[in-house]
Amino acid sequence: MSKKTAVEWLALYIKGITNLNCNEFIEQAKEMEKEQIIEAFEDGNEHGFICKTGQEYYNETFKNKEKCLQNEKEQN
Repeated sequence: MSKKTAVEWLALYIKGITNLNCNEFIEQAKEMEKEQIIEAFEDGNEHGFICKTGQEYYNETFKNKEKCLQNEKEQN
């Protein structure tokens, strides 16, 4: 099983303890987390030593993971 971000872990926990539909809040939290990751990369690469944008870093690092998580959801 792949590692989960804090938001992903919390989403699974919430879904496990309540019948409330929290999908809208969970998706909003995931989008906020994505923006924070991109911003942190760009802040850390302030001088451009790494030749990629924060969005490129996010896509390379997390897009494959998102596809795996999507496949896990579809199987459940």
